[in-house]
Amino acid sequence: MKNKVSVLGVLMSMLLLACAGQQQPQLSVTSEPFGPDVDGQPIHLYTLSNVEGMMVTITNYGAIVQSIKVPDRDGNIEDVVLGFDSLQSYIEDDSYFGGLVGRYGNRIAKGKFTLDGNTYTLATNNGPNHLHGGDQGFNKVVWKGQQLQSEKEVGVKLTYVSPDGEEGYPGTLTTTVIYSLNNDNAFKIEYRAKTDQPTVVNLTHHGYFNLSGNNRHNILDHKLMINADRFTPVDETLIPTGERRSVEGTPMDFRQPTAIGSRIDTDYEQLEYGKGYDHNWVLNDVDGTLKLQTTLYDPQSGRFMEISTVEPGMQFYSGNFLDGSIIGKNGQAYELHDGLCLEPQHFPDAPNQPDFPSTELRPGETYQSTSVYRFSVK
Repeated sequence: MKNKVSVLGVLMSMLLLACAGQQQPQLSVTSEPFGPDVDGQPIHLYTLSNVEGMMVTITNYGAIVQSIKVPDRDGNIEDVVLGFDSLQSYIEDDSYFGGLVGRYGNRIAKGKFTLDGNTYTLATNNGPNHLHGGDQGFNKVVWKGQQLQSEKEVGVKLTYVSPDGEEGYPGTLTTTVIYSLNNDNAFKIEYRAKTDQPTVVNLTHHGYFNLSGNNRHNILDHKLMINADRFTPVDETLIPTGERRSVEGTPMDFRQPTAIGSRIDTDYEQLEYGKGYDHNWVLNDVDGTLKLQTTLYDPQSGRFMEISTVEPGMQFYSGNFLDGSIIGKNGQAYELHDGLCLEPQHFPDAPNQPDFPSTELRPGETYQSTSVYRFSVK
């Protein structure tokens, strides 16, 4: 009888293990409908999952990253980006939640630039300036999606062809972005673009991060590190003055991990202009290769994010214009500093500032940019 019980116990244990194995997360990519068609094109929500339980959802509307779910130090998997539950909310949104911004991420002064002797006029959709591609930037168009899967990572490739003259930009620009996830909790974004006429390009991801999980508390206690000795000061309309100022002795010094809220209320004139942080940092040691440049840590949840990039700049925006009027996921009102943006990119207004790294793209060239957001706990 004893042997029968033991055999039964072993069989039950094997059955439980098998069932548990079936429930284990796998490296996978899936797709499902996400709302009605837009401009006659179907909208999908792609889900990338890995063996650690991390999940990233992406829609081909605006190449938007709708959610990033990662574990805290206790293993609780929660969403660490702000956004919306419905497609319609993204269509109506004017704050770029989770979007791919382009053709030109960030600001261009007075909506004008000159290239090869020709002056181009863009929309002025941010006070007197052009912002994030104009009235209908890349976060407001439908991209063509293709699922990708290999043994080491899963992803989705999105493609959009921007016609010559769209939003005032010259040249037909064919852009692809590949979002991918591996089992090391690294979420990679790879941009490629080609043009048939000289133009300017500056693409970036505009996710609003909050590592507390499900927007449990604001980002003022998050500790931020930016590997930058200098930043680009701005005028009253948030256009860089052209100076590359030292961060030494200022609230802009994040060379060591520093609580975001510790100096945000100082009377430093740059913070008065932006009502908080909304500036570009000049990253150190930039040579075109992928390098760790920024970290973000939430002491309460233990979540830790590392950003590696090939880009020369990092725009840090501390959610200064969130005021409770935007209703996001789970019916939450997004208040001041509920989320922050960390956007690897070229500098704002580079087309008008020859001393900044160039954003020009010409026929026969390929625009390439890669950034990786890796999540862990400590």
